[in-house]
Parts: sequence; C-alpha cells; structure tokens
Amino acid sequence: MSCPHLTGAGDAEPATTTECPDCVAVGNRDWVHLRACLSCGHVGCCDSSPYQHASQHFRSTGHPVMRSIEPGESWRWCFADEEIG
Repeated sequence: MSCPHLTGAGDAEPATTTECPDCVAVGNRDWVHLRACLSCGHVGCCDSSPYQHASQHFRSTGHPVMRSIEPGESWRWCFADEEIG
C-alpha cells in the first residue's frame, strides 16, 4: 500500500447506524451503502447513492479516508489518492 493516508488512518470503531443521517435530514431514503470517515466518524452514503454524502464529506472537510460499514466489509478508500486498502 503506497498511500500514506491509508497507512496512517488507524482503526476507528465501526459505526453502527443503518441510515445515512444526511439523507434522512433531506427526506431521502434511497441510499445504497454506508461509509464512515476515519477522521471524524461521519457516516455518509456511497457514490452509487443519489446524494453521494461520503464524497461530499471529503470535498467539504478534506478528510481523506473512509471505510465501508456494510456487514462483512472492512475495506477502506482514500479519496485523496484514489486508492483502496
């Protein structure tokens, strides 16, 4: 793994929500998969979802690494370097 963001992200406690809070706030229930920011714990929906809240969170905060919080998944994604880990 060559991405310093992924190697330095650590292991945050997995989020336990089953909803995208940002989608709920705008009345949308059509999120696909959920992702958690490893910098602050913010949960957002994936890019297959209409609002792409995980990507929006990266663009607004610069927090580079998120992880899947889907059952059975533990992979991470670095938005800054576009690398999976």
